[in-house]
Amino acid sequence: MTMIEKAPSAIHRGEEDLPWITNTGGNEVKLVTAKITEGLWIVRTRFQPGTRVQTHRHTGQVYAYTVAGAWHYAESEYTNKSGSFLYEPAGSVHTLLVPEDNDEITDVWFQIYGANLNLDEAGNVESVTDAGSVLDWYVGECSAIGWENPPVLTDG
Repeated sequence: MTMIEKAPSAIHRGEEDLPWITNTGGNEVKLVTAKITEGLWIVRTRFQPGTRVQTHRHTGQVYAYTVAGAWHYAESEYTNKSGSFLYEPAGSVHTLLVPEDNDEITDVWFQIYGANLNLDEAGNVESVTDAGSVLDWYVGECSAIGWENPPVLTDG
């Protein structure tokens, strides 16, 4: 007979446990998880009205849940609104747009596997965003505002 090891305790992060960091587009990002060995990163993003995110290709699948506001992809006809769930298969290419006439911040949770290949207008890869690069950026920005070692859930 083999002994079953006790499962680790759950890990909880409250609303105030991780800081919001403002990116170059004026949107706020909170990195909750960066599991580099799994290629998983989970972010909560608050988009300003009128935001346009660079066209990108996903190397892995993505799950998105919209908490507030509205957004859509330039390449699609549907609009994600508060309460919407979206699944994106690996290989999908799109440009995220937040309507300029939104009367509130658009708040979305993204669970992303793999990388975002950020594309130029010709469709060439201009840069790559993945769990490691997001973690490095987030930790660096947190440090810049005096928040050392934010408790992001990581591999180690």
